[in-house]
Amino acid sequence: MLNVVLYAPEIPQNTGNIMRTCAATNTKLHLIKPLGFSLDEKVVKRCGANYINECNYEVYENWEEFKENNQGDYYFLTRYGHKPHTSFDYSDKNQNIYLIFGRESTGLPKEILQDYLDTCLRIPMTDKVRALNLSNCVAIMVYEALRQQDYNDLLREEPFKGTDYLEKTS
Repeated sequence: MLNVVLYAPEIPQNTGNIMRTCAATNTKLHLIKPLGFSLDEKVVKRCGANYINECNYEVYENWEEFKENNQGDYYFLTRYGHKPHTSFDYSDKNQNIYLIFGRESTGLPKEILQDYLDTCLRIPMTDKVRALNLSNCVAIMVYEALRQQDYNDLLREEPFKGTDYLEKTS
């Protein structure tokens, strides 16, 4: 199973967008407190485009509670990682894979990362920016893992207007 973990997210718009990505990809979302917002806020619901009810998510009091309840392969996205995100193998559909992201302002605590140096990764980019937006990073990582898993059971055709929509003439 594919999982996204947000450690102490601060910006409700990012979390709402990530909830939408998780709902679209059957990815479970794990939120580790403290959260910089309430999950009841209208902003989160609006940014989740009303898909929050479709998102499978769980909230934890702290990192220790999360670790106690979730076993599998942990991958940490950090600008300090030395390996590109594409250098890891996420293809085992039977393994619990956790893609772990830190807060928008400070990332993941060094104390956590030091225990997992072999699975700290980074998305390559220029020296013109410090980091990409959190929700963009989540989407890049989720779709890289899904690509390696041949997209599991995700739809490959648009389900609402029909598979021959482009071929139809007006």
